[in-house]
Amino acid sequence: MKLILVLLFCISTARAVFLEYDGDETETPNVEAGDPHGHRPVIHGDYRSGSTQPHTSTRFESGTSRSRFRPTPPSRQTIIIDDEKERDLGGCKHLSEDLGVLCPNGCELRTLVVKEENNMKPIIADLQLKVSNLSRSTNAIHIYVERVDREMQQKQSQYTGNNQIVSSYNVELEERFALIKNKVETTLPSTIRMMRSLVDNLKEKLQKLERAVITQKEFCKRPCTVSCNIPVVSGKECNDIYEKGGATSQLYLIQPDSSKTPYKVYCDMTTAEGGWTLIQNRQDGSVDFGRSWDTYKKGFGNIAFDVGKGFCDTPGEYWLGNDRISQMTKLKHTELFFEMQDWKDDKITAHYAKFVVQNEVNKYRLSVNGYSGTAGNTLMEGTKMLFGDNRTMTIHQNMMFSTYDRDNDGWAPGDTTKQCAREDGGGWWYNRCHSSNPNGRYYWGGEYTREMAKHGTDDGIVWMDWKGSWYSMKKISMKIRPEFTQTFPGGQIPQATFEGK
Repeated sequence: MKLILVLLFCISTARAVFLEYDGDETETPNVEAGDPHGHRPVIHGDYRSGSTQPHTSTRFESGTSRSRFRPTPPSRQTIIIDDEKERDLGGCKHLSEDLGVLCPNGCELRTLVVKEENNMKPIIADLQLKVSNLSRSTNAIHIYVERVDREMQQKQSQYTGNNQIVSSYNVELEERFALIKNKVETTLPSTIRMMRSLVDNLKEKLQKLERAVITQKEFCKRPCTVSCNIPVVSGKECNDIYEKGGATSQLYLIQPDSSKTPYKVYCDMTTAEGGWTLIQNRQDGSVDFGRSWDTYKKGFGNIAFDVGKGFCDTPGEYWLGNDRISQMTKLKHTELFFEMQDWKDDKITAHYAKFVVQNEVNKYRLSVNGYSGTAGNTLMEGTKMLFGDNRTMTIHQNMMFSTYDRDNDGWAPGDTTKQCAREDGGGWWYNRCHSSNPNGRYYWGGEYTREMAKHGTDDGIVWMDWKGSWYSMKKISMKIRPEFTQTFPGGQIPQATFEGK
């Protein structure tokens, strides 16, 4: 690069010198082809000496020379050429021919320049290629930068949107944190206190249960003995025994069908003229009535026990069995009598002059008629507390018997999640679901709540027309006997008789 700069400087200097001597020349000296240096003109004097002597001609030592006149430039003094200091006008031409010839030093410089030019050409060509490649790369980079810039502009909107989402999310997190903090500082301590109170109540109940279990264990220490002697008198059913002279209410042996084995029942010989066969009894919650279909079919529970009189005069909690109940209602026209007692020992009754239970093939379908009493005709009419379809769905008349493992109610048949027997605690002639529930769960004290119920339903021993859905009876019993044949005015048994007064 330094060499190029020197070359350019020399060319500029040489050009300036030739411009000074060129003046207003009208003709170029002739140079013989045989002599590369040509003839040097003799210049008398020095043009730089400041002489004002005019110079009119130049003489060449060649025989073919000719004179030429150089007019004196008007802007400077006449140049005086000294013959003894004649200069060589050069023996080689400029690179550009219109510039004339060079002096010997200029020729050497030209030769050097040409030589350097040959050396520089491949370097310059390589530099041009690199510059071209660099230009293409620069263009590619420029295009890439523009594309990145466009993408960045597009990403900027996404970035802004994401920032807004993050900001919104942070606000939501802060709100939730504030809510959680509030709950931890205020609601949670209150809830913990309430739970501690519930735990204390449960502990108290567990202690009561432990005491009850200890008491039962004391009873169980005594071996079981047969304390109920079977009376001599027996019959087809309790009314038959009553007519044969069995006047004491106690356990008896009956045989409705002579082809089948006799079985034990409790006979009520005092209520409403006597002769009643007890088919269901609830009085202390000692027997679980949430039983299967087969268990309700055969019967379960404790029929009677002795309280110290020497015979089993006190009924226990039991269900006689659907097969036996169905058989007894087909012997003769049968009537049904309910007795109920609340936890204040108030009593109420319901009587049906006709009571029929079909066999297992017909799923023990219920049929009743001829209501009288003070409890309310829930079996035939549903509960009077409801109206329209809500009341209709509580009617038990013509319903089939249902247990938790055999769903025959009127509430979404086939849907295992909608079963009255499963929700209401026992087997019964459920519709959708009940107005009476004698076989429900036993609740001490009478009143109970949804929270106390296993499924949040009115699953207690309920007779809705008397105490509503959330009151469970202390006692309830069902008794049957053949239609009473004793004659009364109007062919009906006096109501006071059924009230046990």
